Amino acid sequence: MSRFPRIEPPPRVVDASLLGAVVVLLATGAVSLVSGRPAGAWVFDVHAVAGLATVVLLAWKLRRVRHRLRPGDLDATRLLSALLGVVATAALATGIWWVFGGQLDLGPWGLLNLHIGLGLVVPLLLVLHLRQRFALPTREATADRRNALRYAALVGSGAVAWQAQGIANRVFDTAGAERRFTGSRERGSDSGNGFPVTSWVADDPDPVDRETWSLTVDGRVSESLALSYDAVIAGGDAGGGPDSVVAPAERRALLDCTSGWYSEHDWRGVRVGDLLDAADPGEGAAWVQFRSVTGYRWSLPVEEARDALLATHVDGDRLSHGHGAPTRLVAPGRRGFQWVKWVESVRVTRRRGLGEWIAVFVSWVDD
Repeated sequence: MSRFPRIEPPPRVVDASLLGAVVVLLATGAVSLVSGRPAGAWVFDVHAVAGLATVVLLAWKLRRVRHRLRPGDLDATRLLSALLGVVATAALATGIWWVFGGQLDLGPWGLLNLHIGLGLVVPLLLVLHLRQRFALPTREATADRRNALRYAALVGSGAVAWQAQGIANRVFDTAGAERRFTGSRERGSDSGNGFPVTSWVADDPDPVDRETWSLTVDGRVSESLALSYDAVIAGGDAGGGPDSVVAPAERRALLDCTSGWYSEHDWRGVRVGDLLDAADPGEGAAWVQFRSVTGYRWSLPVEEARDALLATHVDGDRLSHGHGAPTRLVAPGRRGFQWVKWVESVRVTRRRGLGEWIAVFVSWVDD
C-alpha cells in the first residue's frame, strides 16, 4: 500500500481544513492590501505559509475526487467543483510564480493582480460549491492526536518551504530575490516621473488645468481655506493672516503599489499638518479625508495625516498628470492606492465616511 494515504487526514477533515485555509488566505490577503509598514510583515508570512499548506491540502483533495471528473460522469455540480479546483490551482500557481520572479503583462495589470483576482473568485465559487457538498468532520476525527501531528507537520513544512524559497531566490539570483516584505519589486526609484503609472480600478481623468484648480480645506475647521496652485508650490497666503502662511515642505518616502512594485523618491509640496494648523480643526476632529477630482477619496487619522504631504514635485520634477498633478497625497507606510491622486479637497471630519469604501470601486463612473 502507498505510504501517501497514511499521512493524509480523513476526507472531511481535509475538506474542513481547505475551508479554513481559504478563510485565512482571504483575511490575510485583504489585510496585506493595506499593510505597508514592516510591523505588518507577519501578515504576508502567514499568507504565504497558508498558501503552501493549501497546495498540499488541495493535492489530497484532488487525489481523492479525481475519479469523479471523468468526462462521462460530469454534471452541473461536478463541473462547478472542477472549475473551483482549476481557479484555486491557478491562484496558488500565480502566487508561487510571482515569488520566484515571474512576470505577466496584462496591460494596466500584471501577474500579482491576476493572483489577487483569482483569489477573490475562489471564495465565491466555494460558497456555491458548499451549497451542494458540505459535511463537518466528526468530533473524533478533529480530536485525533495523529491529525494534530499531521497538521503540525503540514504547517511546519509550509514555513520551511517559505524560508527555502528565499534562499533559492538568492542563490539563483532570480527577480524574486529583490522583493520587499510586501512582495513588491523596485521600479524607478529616484527617476522623477519615471516610475510606473497606475490607477486604482479605472480612474483616468482629463489633465487638470493648474490655472483654474484650487485646493480647499474645510469641514470641522475654524476657517476654510482655498489655495491656488501657485500658493501651494511656493508657499502663500492661505487665509489672509500671517499665521496662515503655508511653507513648502520636502520628505523622502517609499510608494508601495498593490500591483507589485515599489519606488522611493524625494517629494516636495505642502505638509498637511501646516494646512491643518492654518485651518484650525475644531473639537472632535478625528479624520482627514483627501478627495480626488474623480470622486475617489481616502481618509487618515488626523495625527497621521499631519505627517503626510500633498506633493507637487517628485525628485525635483514637477509631478506629471499620470502621477496625480497638480497634487497627490504622500502617505508613508500606506499602500499606493491610498496615495490619492489629483487631490482637490482636504476635509476634516469627526467620523470616517462610509461612502469612501464605495467610492474606491466606482469613482471612475464620475468621469
